[in-house]
Amino acid sequence: MSRPTRSLQKRFVVFCEGDTEYNYIDRMRKNQGVKLVLKPFNMHGGGYSNFLNKIRKEASSNCLAKFIIVDADRIMSNEGEMDHFRKLYEFCCTQNKTGNTPFFLIANYPDFEYVACLHSPDYKGQDVKKYITDSLGVATVATFKGNSEIYSFLNQGKLSYEVMMKALDGKEKLISNKYEIKKKNFEISVLKTNYNPSMHSRNCSNMEEFFKVIDW
Repeated sequence: MSRPTRSLQKRFVVFCEGDTEYNYIDRMRKNQGVKLVLKPFNMHGGGYSNFLNKIRKEASSNCLAKFIIVDADRIMSNEGEMDHFRKLYEFCCTQNKTGNTPFFLIANYPDFEYVACLHSPDYKGQDVKKYITDSLGVATVATFKGNSEIYSFLNQGKLSYEVMMKALDGKEKLISNKYEIKKKNFEISVLKTNYNPSMHSRNCSNMEEFFKVIDW
């Protein structure tokens, strides 16, 4: 009698800071064939420094990769946050050099709501808040952020994460990760993380990396 085949499940840990991305990824987790462990953090109590301290305290997780998804608007708008963001970036680089669980830093400028707008093929860089209320038909941005079904909302009709990925592909980014995936061995490694300060205060994101990595 042959042994039953054990299916390997891809497991990732995701650290995120806002309600919108938490609700989005939580619903996506339930719809996709991947195991995502969500670690939502409130950034208002200390910014990137607080975020980094909490990540450092997390025990080593049995996962293929860790994603740290942050809004980048704090870098320029909050005093001292540029230095704290750089320390977060350097921490990820150091972790990736160890050859252990890779850390993917994902930076959305100004925030995840910009990434949400990119799900629409009609979004061409308009004001994010105005686009959410006027074009996406949501009463208020607060309502949009609190929608627990935001993933389904942004992936219906002509809206989709594929549209978002295409919009971001090949564009300049504040953060970008050069990575390698060995499918046969279920191994992922981040070879280099690039930080481009010239993209401060310019709409950008490397969120497409998240989808590419978990969906291989």
